[in-house]
Amino acid sequence: MVRVLSLLVLAVMAGSAAQPGGHATCMGGTIASIRSGTSGQLVTDAPNAFLFVASSTTVTIPYNKINMLEYGQDVGRRVLLAWAVSPVFLLMKARAHYLTVGFIDADDHQQTLVFRLDKRIVRSTLATLEARSGRNRTYQDPDARKSHRGG
Repeated sequence: MVRVLSLLVLAVMAGSAAQPGGHATCMGGTIASIRSGTSGQLVTDAPNAFLFVASSTTVTIPYNKINMLEYGQDVGRRVLLAWAVSPVFLLMKARAHYLTVGFIDADDHQQTLVFRLDKRIVRSTLATLEARSGRNRTYQDPDARKSHRGG
């Protein structure tokens, strides 16, 4: 019974890890149809385009129209938890991961969207966008470069 349960848990975890893209929040940008704070799903497995699917709208960005990829982090301390629970939380950092995508829209205008990514999809999303768009990512600051590259 334990083996069957373990295999089932492993299969569910592998299935969820294999899904391309994941949860993200659009923090802003130049597209008027998307409001700041809109939550949705990033889809990176489409062969020709990067998608942001929200309940109110879907944004399609062809990979060949992407001209900028920038990765950054916002690192903060867990001050509220330290005050409420334990001072040990001051030693922990809370990281927010941001992806800025610049692209040319159908009317040949420069557009930009900023996404806050779930930490579980940062590496796969950046790697997929780099590979499919042919653009190298830039970093907002040395800390983002160090943290993402691991050194």
